[in-house]
Amino acid sequence: MSAPTIREARARRKRRIRGRISGTAERPRVSVYRSNKAIYAQLVDDAEARTLAAVRSTEVEGKGLKKAEVAKKVGELLAQRAKDKGIERVVFDRSGYLYHGRVKALAEGAREGGLVF
Repeated sequence: MSAPTIREARARRKRRIRGRISGTAERPRVSVYRSNKAIYAQLVDDAEARTLAAVRSTEVEGKGLKKAEVAKKVGELLAQRAKDKGIERVVFDRSGYLYHGRVKALAEGAREGGLVF
């Protein structure tokens, strides 16, 4: 039995997490995707299988900022869009990523923007 690759290990963690949490219209799921260059976040209502709001790092002004600082701005923008739709309480889905660095910064930005996890 060989050791799983990084992608396989993340997919396994993601399946385990998604087995426990799901979003509703009242309390949607904040789904995070992190690539090497960008970070994306969206509010998902799993009951109706639809995206309520989405944000990507190319939408925020990030010239000269570190990736974690851009992720924090993405979280703040997501919180603002959620507030516009009347959403205050959410469930955080880190999608198998470890909760540090950019993922943590995004979550902190969303909390500062007014979302409650």
